Amino acid sequence: MNDTQKQILLKTARDTVEAVITGGPTPEPKSDDAELNAHCGCFVTLKNNGRLRGCIGQFTSESPLIELVVEMAKASATSDPRFLANPITARELEELDIEISVLSPLQQTDDPLSLRLGVDGIYIKRDRASGCFLPQVAEETGWSKEEFLSYCCAHKAGLPSDAWKEPETEVYLFTAEVFGSPFKDI
Repeated sequence: MNDTQKQILLKTARDTVEAVITGGPTPEPKSDDAELNAHCGCFVTLKNNGRLRGCIGQFTSESPLIELVVEMAKASATSDPRFLANPITARELEELDIEISVLSPLQQTDDPLSLRLGVDGIYIKRDRASGCFLPQVAEETGWSKEEFLSYCCAHKAGLPSDAWKEPETEVYLFTAEVFGSPFKDI
């Protein structure tokens, strides 16, 4: 993705967050750009002074990427269950950083330890339980491969920490093109 495409997506996310927090109209972006119309997954992450304030995404989409960014930005700003009791306010908008992660397709692996820290994200699923970590989480935490997998099982999927070792647990790897900017600079 080139810089112009990234800026379009960041501006779309920024405009969406601002609209849903201040009560304005939500953007309805359209583009002729093939990259911005790709049917792929994405996550939109919002942080305030390095503290997570929202992160919502999905792995696949029937909608074009530019439209999915609107959906995920809106959800990150208003629907992340971790922040429902402490929602983002209009006063903190200028302090936010926006990060977009455009995802590759999921690839199931029989060897979870083949993941590349800081390159691969993980999605772990067993029955109705599931959880994921974006690739950048490994860099932010400094975890080993085993810790990355174990924390995802225990803290995201609600599974035993060693569930990733069991054959009935599905482990998927994916990569992400990650870019972001301070809210005020977009």
